[in-house]
Amino acid sequence: MDSRFEESAARDPERGYVLVTGGAGFIGTNLVERLVARGKNVLVLDDLSRPGTERNAEFLRRVGGARVELWRDDCRDPSRVAAAVRGATHVFHFAAQVAVTTSLTDPRRDFEINVLGTLNVLEAIRALPTPPPLVFTSTNKVYGALSDVALERRATRYEPSDPAIAARGIGEERPLDFHSPYGCSKGAADQYVLDYARSFGISAVVFRMSCIYGPHQCGNEDQGWVAHFVKRAAAGEAITVYGDGLQVRDVLYVDDLVEALLLAQSAIERLAGRAFNIGGGPANTTSLVELLGRIEALVGHAPRVKFGAPRVGDQRYYVSDISRFRRETGWSPRYSLDSGLSRLFEWLESEPSIRDRSSDADPTRSGVSGPAAFEVQR
Repeated sequence: MDSRFEESAARDPERGYVLVTGGAGFIGTNLVERLVARGKNVLVLDDLSRPGTERNAEFLRRVGGARVELWRDDCRDPSRVAAAVRGATHVFHFAAQVAVTTSLTDPRRDFEINVLGTLNVLEAIRALPTPPPLVFTSTNKVYGALSDVALERRATRYEPSDPAIAARGIGEERPLDFHSPYGCSKGAADQYVLDYARSFGISAVVFRMSCIYGPHQCGNEDQGWVAHFVKRAAAGEAITVYGDGLQVRDVLYVDDLVEALLLAQSAIERLAGRAFNIGGGPANTTSLVELLGRIEALVGHAPRVKFGAPRVGDQRYYVSDISRFRRETGWSPRYSLDSGLSRLFEWLESEPSIRDRSSDADPTRSGVSGPAAFEVQR
């Protein structure tokens, strides 16, 4: 046995714990906090390699106490993944390499984390007599650059020429078209999860997510761009916009995502084997330059901006059609972009160590400096 949670699960399988891989990341931290508030025991499996995860781990220690346990392990290690899955009643798999730019620099590492790591989770689940259900977070990048979607250039954004796409966004019926190593690795993992549901009867759901933002996001220019923009503007630092800044995304405040994750988990038997586009939807869209205007109102001064060349695989327009998940669960976003940005800004103001950093950490660099405060020692 590796921990008190495993020992408890062995004595009473009904009690068990919820496993969250990548649970010290941005989305994981917000989900774990909510699970603990609901009285759940949570096992976090995270290698703490991404900058900000050690800070998040310390936060979870404070709010979770004895209900949260951290294993500082890598999802590429099948034996550790299997040990973590063994006593789980539910699994949320968030552990991933998350940046297109990093995947272009080191495609092999991107593949190993995103594809082999996910396969390790799936195989560990499949090996159990009663496999726990799985919710997996994929990405809108599985749809590629969407270069065939005709767009019209407006003053501050691109708009689809097709009124149906403008009204609803991109639906799940859209053909997959992986671009960049990151798109390939997340897309392959996405398809593995859906096929394990089909081939092996695992109860699994895939979320193809758009831009998520909120507290505990230590964004940089490679990933987490909403938090990155707010943080840089608040610190008076220049923001680099790649492309013309008219690119449009739908954005979703993290509390709304957590609600969707929990709804998917509660309805997993009915939703199993399906993928859902999850984001703010047509009601919560912004271009990059429009977001800069909103941030100016938040921080009280115009952000300093410079422009760079467009990046590989960037979509000029992506808005999630969230109607399928809404029909199935009744879910819809509660937070508007303005209210969500205000909450993010308030959190950044309360975290000066994040707000006042003079530069963003390299997302490929390990931020590990010592054992986490509530790490299980082995």
